Amino acid sequence: MTAPNDSAAAAARTKLEARRRELEEWGDATAGDRSTVELDQQRQGRLSRMDALQGQAMAQEAARRRQTELDRIDAALGRLDAGEYGYCLACGEDIAPARLDADPAIPTCVDCARGAHE
Repeated sequence: MTAPNDSAAAAARTKLEARRRELEEWGDATAGDRSTVELDQQRQGRLSRMDALQGQAMAQEAARRRQTELDRIDAALGRLDAGEYGYCLACGEDIAPARLDADPAIPTCVDCARGAHE
């Protein structure tokens, strides 16, 4: 097994931290979309409330997905800190550099992602 070289690890850290900042900024910018929808019938019609509820549900799901990606990024940064970055969490083999370049937070090799090692 060979760990990514220092420059590849530094590049991965830079990409991961930039994506983390982007997700956090996006979360801050859309916080109002996830807030409680007012159900005041005097101010909005029924269809407007339904649209607002649907928008809220979509924003909440986007926030859940964003948090999942943040968790993946944090895990990858932890692997970088521990010197375990670039190794498949399932089988321990190297993850292809091109795969890590495409998604630096990816935790498994192609074979394990496909279930080929089962």
